[in-house]
Amino acid sequence: MPFPLPSRARSGPRRRSLFVGAAGTVLLTGCTGDGDDGPAGAARKQSSAAERARRSTAEESRALGALYDRVGTAHPALAERLAPLRAAVARHEAAFARGGASPSPTAPPSPSASAPAAPPPVPDDPRGALAALAERERKLAGTRTERSLEVPGELARLLASVAAAGAAHVYLLTEGEK
Repeated sequence: MPFPLPSRARSGPRRRSLFVGAAGTVLLTGCTGDGDDGPAGAARKQSSAAERARRSTAEESRALGALYDRVGTAHPALAERLAPLRAAVARHEAAFARGGASPSPTAPPSPSASAPAAPPPVPDDPRGALAALAERERKLAGTRTERSLEVPGELARLLASVAAAGAAHVYLLTEGEK
């Protein structure tokens, strides 16, 4: 009995399956959008969000410092009381402007990203001026607390710490009313 010769079977994939596989890969790769998928894309998005948070927090601190300066100028009797709070706000601005590094007392102010709007006038009475500062500090503390939930690690801790300092400033600004 003669044995039939086995047909010559190819080892490995056929040319047609290679073309189909390559086309499928190209289609799947093209459907991933802007390439920000995966850990590298998530890190880039997080880094971008952190940088935006850092810049806006530095700008908010700069504007708050300017408000302290205007209140101190309008009400010289409050200048001594406001000086330590103003110094803390300057350190906060420097920390965010310098990328979260430990601020130095001689850190130069960073340039403004855009022309600021005209600041609101300082109230004529000292109590009203302190209340305006306390309200601004209160709002910023809330904003910074919320922002700390959206950014990673060290920046989140820095934001939370500065938010807590802002809450302490509110207390110090309003304790004289009681």
